[in-house]
Amino acid sequence: MGFKYEACNAHHGGPIEDDCGFSGIGNSKLEVFDWLSNVETPSGQKAYELVEVRFKNGRKELFRNINELSIYTGSIVVVKAAIGYDVGSVTITGELVRIQKDKKYPNTPLNEFHQVLRIATQDDIDRWKKGQAQEKGMMVRTRELAQKHHLNMKISDVEFQGDLTKATFYYTADQRVDFRQLIKDMAEEFKIKIEMRQIGARQEAARIGGIGACGRELCCSTWLTDFRSVSTSAARYQQLSLNPQKLAGQCGKLKCCLNFELDMYLESIRKFPKADIKLKTEKGDARHIKTDIFKKKMWYAMEGANSLIALTPKRVAEIQEINKKGELVPDLETFEVEADDHIKSLEANPNNYEDADESFYRLARELANGGKSKNKRRNKNRNRSNQGNRQVRTAEDKAKSNDKPEQPKNVAPNNPSGKQPKKKNNNRNRNRNRGPRNNSNNSNNEKKNENL
Repeated sequence: MGFKYEACNAHHGGPIEDDCGFSGIGNSKLEVFDWLSNVETPSGQKAYELVEVRFKNGRKELFRNINELSIYTGSIVVVKAAIGYDVGSVTITGELVRIQKDKKYPNTPLNEFHQVLRIATQDDIDRWKKGQAQEKGMMVRTRELAQKHHLNMKISDVEFQGDLTKATFYYTADQRVDFRQLIKDMAEEFKIKIEMRQIGARQEAARIGGIGACGRELCCSTWLTDFRSVSTSAARYQQLSLNPQKLAGQCGKLKCCLNFELDMYLESIRKFPKADIKLKTEKGDARHIKTDIFKKKMWYAMEGANSLIALTPKRVAEIQEINKKGELVPDLETFEVEADDHIKSLEANPNNYEDADESFYRLARELANGGKSKNKRRNKNRNRSNQGNRQVRTAEDKAKSNDKPEQPKNVAPNNPSGKQPKKKNNNRNRNRNRGPRNNSNNSNNEKKNENL
């Protein structure tokens, strides 16, 4: 059993188990699920000789287990390299490697693959970690040297070999770069063997990683290994706006996901009539605006009109057949897509909205009124006032009212004669805010009485 210091995604950060199908180095970059891990090898048959080993980021290679070591998914092993040895993590073993070999290396014999030397010891792992800690500093220093020599290139990643005798520098460049003097300066400063390897923009994004516009990790850094060419025609078939800022990914190229559903769109578009043919009517010609494959609708607009008319592919084909005969259609409104039965019923009876959704009711009211209601605010205020003026009566109040004898209308319960009581002049509130009374009239009256 080898050292297994990594975390297993399937166990939420727990230790890797021998029968765990998942493999990785603590992230989801090109992780593999071995769906044959629980299948036992038939009796008398040896395990497959090759194993798949993963190095930094997404680099994977196959190696021969000649010594029949007890290697499991997640084991750290030492493998033979072109010069020296390297250290990597085992991703898959067994019969699944046979499938990978037939897919990637169909014509390569087994004896041409390098072999697994041993299971990594603690010294091998410490040396491996030491090289990984130096990679970032070396990348920054190499960028400074490239800028010093005025080289139009970008150093994107550095990978140390497990024995610390070699380092591979990955770079991107638009044109051919003469970096012979750069390699001499790097070898003199780092004291190791230098290898320069040019990669594309998509490979650079796959090695660095990131978050895409969808909110998930980049496909190229998690599971996508083959990079197919993407053209703008893929966006046109999917009715997407040709905005380079939205169609470009982290690498600056067109997004690889544009090809994922392209075959389905191409197959569905074949069932639609040609969109480049104008529909001729008595009111004028109508040109195609857009197509919705999922709703199976095609939108047309009359020349000089701002409104769109939705037609089914069957209707469009019928109009095109009529136009081929040299005849004109009266208008496109007669061929327009009809509304749903639910909306049509609400449109006929907009007040029957007990079982209808609020949105359907609003739509039906607007259709019945010929547009949006102008008294929308007035209706809202009226409903609020009606709710506030409602009087809630309890069951006891209802019982008391039922026990009392009925009285004539407009007759108070304490006034059997039927006469209306006089209203009290409650002028106290009015006089509260007034100033002190003027007693000049009272004083004059008192003087008159004294004289008499």
